[in-house]
Amino acid sequence: MTTAQALYQDLLRLDQRSYKAYKAIEGRYRFRDFWLMVDHVQGDPFAAPSRMRIQIPQATAGFPQALYQTRSREIALRDYLNRQFGHVAAQMAAKRGSGNSGLIAIARPTQQVLERTAVWIDDQQLEVRFTVGLPARGRTILGRQAAELLCDDLPAIVDQALLYKALDAKAIQQHVETVEDADWLRQQLAGQGLVAFIPDGAILPRSSGVDELPLRESVVPFMSPASLRVEFERPNQGKISGMGIPSGVTLIVGGGYHGKSTLLEAISLGVYNHIPDDGREQIVTEAAAVKIRAEDGRSIIGVDISPFINHLPQGRSTSHFSSQNASGSTSQAANIMEALEIGAKVLLIDEDTSATNFMIRDRRMQALIAKEQEPITPFVDKIRQLYQDYGVSTILVMGGSGDYFDVADTVIAMTEFVPSDVTEQAKVIAQTYRTERLAEGGTAFGALTARIPLAKRLDSPRQRRRWGSREDGEDGGALESRRGPRLKVRDVDELVFGSEVVDLTAVEQLVEVGQLRSIGAAITYLQTYELDGQRSLAELIEALMATLAAGLDQLTPYPQGDLAMFRPLELAAVINRLRSLEVQ
Repeated sequence: MTTAQALYQDLLRLDQRSYKAYKAIEGRYRFRDFWLMVDHVQGDPFAAPSRMRIQIPQATAGFPQALYQTRSREIALRDYLNRQFGHVAAQMAAKRGSGNSGLIAIARPTQQVLERTAVWIDDQQLEVRFTVGLPARGRTILGRQAAELLCDDLPAIVDQALLYKALDAKAIQQHVETVEDADWLRQQLAGQGLVAFIPDGAILPRSSGVDELPLRESVVPFMSPASLRVEFERPNQGKISGMGIPSGVTLIVGGGYHGKSTLLEAISLGVYNHIPDDGREQIVTEAAAVKIRAEDGRSIIGVDISPFINHLPQGRSTSHFSSQNASGSTSQAANIMEALEIGAKVLLIDEDTSATNFMIRDRRMQALIAKEQEPITPFVDKIRQLYQDYGVSTILVMGGSGDYFDVADTVIAMTEFVPSDVTEQAKVIAQTYRTERLAEGGTAFGALTARIPLAKRLDSPRQRRRWGSREDGEDGGALESRRGPRLKVRDVDELVFGSEVVDLTAVEQLVEVGQLRSIGAAITYLQTYELDGQRSLAELIEALMATLAAGLDQLTPYPQGDLAMFRPLELAAVINRLRSLEVQ
């Protein structure tokens, strides 16, 4: 360990030398209020930035224990400090040379509050992990700029973003309490017979399709219909009222552009907590709710889709169905069965992103095409069985088929973003205008079949390289094991795993790139330590999640600050899309 002054002088001595000479500063340095660890120095100014950590003794950081004494509060405080560090670092950003020179950055959060590896806190210390673009002109070190960056700018960021005395205590308290209350609300759902809760006053619309910030102008705050209104007394912020969506089958109906899909999207993201003033910060959904859609062209490996699709031409089996280029209906069936395999409790479905022939087969089509000639059993004939046999609820946006009135427990109509309970009207209509369609689903939903992944590599061994090679560079998105595959993340909708490019556009509940980095590392961990050919996919994922109770650091051989926690459902979704997967 050396001092900050020694680091400053070392950087001055490195001025004008080749960029690789920066490697000499790897190590641990004592500053006035903190320790700086330079864990890995980039080999090139255009590669992934250098990885560093700050550790501040709790006696200096000064955060009251009450702010992190529970798991919920700890994650909330870590999230808050992650945002503060990023905000202050962005304000101080200055261009210092080529490539990423002069950049101090931390994992970029969304509106959701996730457990991330960027910040850790306990009674002993506060640790923050971040990246630095060490200054250079071309591939020549700019030593003085580097000295100012690490020895002047970094301490200023610490002073402004990481010391309790410098922060807004009320804002921290609100952040922590908002998250804790949301966790508490989510835990109350099952006991109240609910699968989701949308509070009065919530702001559902977003600024745009590419901006997750809440809409601020001409917005209609959410207001529950009286018949569905429930009340809770939160631990911190007191009484709250809003619409409770009961378990069972719920339809969301209404005209186009009246808020049906917006409501479903808000519900789908209610599996996560949100920051204060997001507008959706107290919307909560059953934690095992999953958004389902059709997905033309996806890979399906050994899935039992027989509850929905059977008697294919040429006698093809659907109890162990595989396809490298699935259709809309088979992909939607597989997405449902795969989610149920991992323990999904609520299905969230929008007709706009569904396969029509999977959702409904009306009486006229039944009359024209006999059942023995149609392999697909439509969802309308399985939706109630799914709830009756397995307790799995469905929330379905439906604007085009009233046939679902016959199977719905609750019907919510959206009119200019205002909900109303039209359940009784829908039941009267169903009795008055009978469709006379024939139920095609049999008497039971069907079996949920566990699959056992074969004990084999899920990647191409030819793609193996070392940790942190330059080719892994862009945006720090690549992660490699010494014996593992190449992993690279491109936003939240694409993962490069070995030689495979996995399209995750349809996995809509992935919200941060850090989750996808973690999932890539988790798959590598599974194939290295857990894949034994004996346990089912669900059992393997359950074992992994138990390991991760100790933190995402279990997945990487060195401290890494760009990982975020994921759900078992999204991990399974990625694994199921690997074309190299084999199951029995």
